[in-house]
Amino acid sequence: MTDRLFDSSNINVIDDADTWQSALQQASEPLLASKAITQLYVNKMIENVQSNGPYMVLSDYFALMHARPGEGVNSMGMSLLVSRNPIDLEGKQVKIFLIMAAVDNSSHLKSLQQVTSIFMDRKAYETILNGNKNEILALFKQKEAVA
Repeated sequence: MTDRLFDSSNINVIDDADTWQSALQQASEPLLASKAITQLYVNKMIENVQSNGPYMVLSDYFALMHARPGEGVNSMGMSLLVSRNPIDLEGKQVKIFLIMAAVDNSSHLKSLQQVTSIFMDRKAYETILNGNKNEILALFKQKEAVA
């Protein structure tokens, strides 16, 4: 991944997914393809939800998916999957799956802070929820230029 948080290679928009696990797998594909993570990391994220419930759903339709730093992580990375229709994640409806892969407990914090500020902007959040990939790309490009 470049020094940009998001580009066309790590943002995907889908209509729906049969299960949250399949959505999580699709959301992880850009990080798997770039070798930032291994399948072990995806499996650990699934195990976390199965063991601890939907605690990764932070707000309406938004899940910050992650596992323990370092386990199955080769380099810091993020990817984003937006579903036009909600997907049930253990009783919570999710449209936005943000995958965060960290190699340690601190190196990802600046990137996480930057992306969190984008998601906390209501207008930006609505743009992401709308599921238009070109608009999402333009939004991140604009927000990152300001940062």
